Formats: sequence, structure tokens, C-alpha cells
Amino acid sequence: MDYHVKDIKLAEVGKNRVEWAGKSMPVLKSIMDRFSKEKPLKGISLGACLHVTTETAMLAITLKQGGANVRLCASNPLSTQDDVAAYLARDHGIPVFAIKGEDNDTYYSHIDSVLAGEPDITMDDGADLVSTLHRKRTDLLPKVLGGTEETTTGVIRLKAMAADNVLGYPIIAVNDAKTKHFFDNRYGTGQSTIDGIIRATNRLIAGSTFVVSGYGWCGKGLAKRAQGMGANVIVTEIDPLAALEATMDGFRVMPMAEAASIGDFFCTVTGDRSVLRKEHFLHMKDGAIVANSGHFDIEIDVMALKEIAQSTRKIRPFVDEYTLGNGRSIYLLADGRLVNLGAAEGHPSAVMDMSFANQALSAEFIKVHSKDLEKRVYNVPEDIDKEIARLKLASLGIRIDELTPEQEEYLTSWNMGT
Repeated sequence: MDYHVKDIKLAEVGKNRVEWAGKSMPVLKSIMDRFSKEKPLKGISLGACLHVTTETAMLAITLKQGGANVRLCASNPLSTQDDVAAYLARDHGIPVFAIKGEDNDTYYSHIDSVLAGEPDITMDDGADLVSTLHRKRTDLLPKVLGGTEETTTGVIRLKAMAADNVLGYPIIAVNDAKTKHFFDNRYGTGQSTIDGIIRATNRLIAGSTFVVSGYGWCGKGLAKRAQGMGANVIVTEIDPLAALEATMDGFRVMPMAEAASIGDFFCTVTGDRSVLRKEHFLHMKDGAIVANSGHFDIEIDVMALKEIAQSTRKIRPFVDEYTLGNGRSIYLLADGRLVNLGAAEGHPSAVMDMSFANQALSAEFIKVHSKDLEKRVYNVPEDIDKEIARLKLASLGIRIDELTPEQEEYLTSWNMGT
């Protein structure tokens, strides 16, 4: 079988870890049970570029149970869990191309290996698979029924492609499903980012000044978790509405130029480039810790940091010390890549349960409805979103009310006033 993993002998460890993750993924397991019986993806070649984690393994197994021929590569050079990659290859016969710490050339060669499977459906986390397909394998575009995208960054890229009339097939923005970004982005990113920072540094959050750049759903979750651990949280923003919301939520809001000299921890979650730059580094405290939890490693201008550093050294795993000419040291985590997967294990499986349920059901939707879809970015159908929420509540043993006939009538009428 075709695969490229660090060490196939790691599979047994991966098997146990995937089993552990699966215990907190009841929604996806219920979909897996149905898929294994109905085979809704039978005959579909599915190319996936995702973070190769224990939770992703559950999704890959679900898709294969549904009849798909799955090929999987990593969506970030640091996010692969090597034991999981080995387990999927050894025990499930899934061609996996992912090694933690792979260089840029290997990363793109792995994407090429996935595209070699000539996918009918793509599944992306950042849109690198889609963009590579559109640049290098345009011969495959007529065959592709559709794709899914799971990140804010990827959705932005794909909507730009659609606006430029270059998007070759329909995409479902899984990231924009309510059962995804309300939970995965907020609670998942919030907890896993703090987890990555603490694992990398073992520094105390309580009493520190923690600067969160970007107050989208990921930033909201991160700010709340940092506050909950006792940090004094500062938010930087460019959107007046988001800045106002952060203010009303009780956080200090100011430009990065002001926050730079105050912060002990800095974490970017914006989806944009060069959020932390040379002028910010020069004003940071000695010992400032800098991290990124956005999808790509562009939010921190690492090249500028290297240029102004007099010396560098790796002081701990995932912690690089940059000593500047002013004698101060700045500590960069996980090479400026997403710290929650680079230095930790990513989101808890309980939230990825809903995100990957959206992925699986969206793939099924594409298989059934591809002929009716245009070459643009779609939201996840509302009935899928609500069904996932219903299944999640049921798995938690939570029941909710239903409308009475009188209430339904009232909500659809206009002539019942005071």
C-alpha cells in the first residue's frame, strides 16, 4: 500500500489514542454506524488534507466505512501525530502521507500524493489541497464533484477564488456551520491554544498580561480561557464592532503598538499576515512569549524577528529564543505555526465530534446533490446543522422543549398583536 509515515511501528500507540478520542465522539460514531450499513460514499475517491490527529482518524475511518476510497495528507507540517498516521495506514489500509516536522517540499509532495488518487471530493483544512489542484492538476477539475473546507482562513481563500471566477467546483464551508464555529473555534481553539502554550513553556498564566490579537470566534474563546486562568487580557482588533464587543465583554482594547510593551504572552488568531512585526518586537519586554493559533505561519513576521536578533537558540522543544540587540529575549513558540497543534494535541475530541460530523454529512450531501450545485462556496445545509446539534444533545442526555400547535401558529401569523 502507498503511504509515507514516520514509523509504521508506532501504530499500536496510535490505535489506543484513537480509541480514547472515539469515546468522546458519539455523534460521529452514530454516523459511522449508519455509513457502514448504507455505504453512501461507495465508489467515491476522497482526497483529504487535514490535521492528522486522533479525531481526524475517526473521520477518516467513518468515510471509509461509508464506502469512500480515502487518501489523507497533513494540512500543516507540525500538526501530524505520527502514531495516528501509522495506525490509519496499518490497521485501516488508508494511504496516509504525513510526518510531523516535514519540510515544505515534503509537505507539497504529500499533497501531490493525495491528488494522485484523482479525488471526486476534496476535504480541506486551509485550502492548500484545493489551491494546489487548481494550480498543478487542472486536468482533474472536471472529475471533482465538490469539496469541503473547515477553516476560516480556507473559506476566505475559496471565496476569493469564487469572486475571481476561478473556483472549479462547489465547496461547502464546514467552518461556517453553527455546530462548527460556535463550538470548535470558540471552545476548542480556546482550550487547545492555552494547552499548547502551557505545554511548550510551563509558565504561569495567572497574573500575567495576555494579548489576544483578533476577536473572532477563536479570539473570543482564547480570551475567555486566558481570563479564566487569571490573566489580565488585552484584545487588539481592526474591526470596530469586534473591538466594541471585546470591550463589553470586559477586556481592555488597544492597538498592538501600545500592547507590545505591556504583554507577557502574545497570541495571534486573525487569519491575516504580519500581525506581529518588527516595530512590535522592538518594544516587547524581556522574556515576552509569542505564539500563533491561526492556520498559517504568516501572522507573526518571523523573518523580521530573525533579522533583528543577535542570536537564536532552541531553549526547549517548540521554544526558540531570539535575543535582540537591546539585550532583551523574545520566545517564539512552534516556529510561529499554530501552537495548539504544534506544541499540543489540538482540539478536544468532544468538539471535533461536531466538526467532523459536519464533514461526513457534507461529503454525503455533495455525493447526492453535486449536479445541482454551482461553482461557489455554500453554507452547510441548515437541516444538517440542526441534526448534528440534536444528536449532540441526545448524547449528553439533554432534552429540550417543542413548540405547541398554538405557538407554531403564533410564529407564522401577523394579525395577533397586543
